[in-house]
Amino acid sequence: MARVTEEEVKAIFPCPEDADLTPFIESAHIVVDTYLGNDGLEESLLKEIERWLSAHFASARYSVNSKEKVGDVDVTKQGKWGMGLESTDYGQKVLLLDPTGKLGNMSDKQRIYFEVI
Repeated sequence: MARVTEEEVKAIFPCPEDADLTPFIESAHIVVDTYLGNDGLEESLLKEIERWLSAHFASARYSVNSKEKVGDVDVTKQGKWGMGLESTDYGQKVLLLDPTGKLGNMSDKQRIYFEVI
């Protein structure tokens, strides 16, 4: 059973009121249990990681932009992001919260490298 509720994720993730975050929460729960569940981390930390990871997954469905208006000028900011968990503010928080570093290294196992001679 997931550690977080939709309301807890929506508290950090601006999405439509009727958005169904259940699939993203379930995916985050599976990832957290698989990679961190046996590392002896506090349940409160696992819950917080799961909350931010849920928001990271949901951001693929519900894009989030930061908008500001200064005078007559509208500014839309998406941030400077990389790949994987680095691709969203939420994923970057996951990387900060994970003391094991395992979640940041998940995708390393799937990379293929080519060397051109």
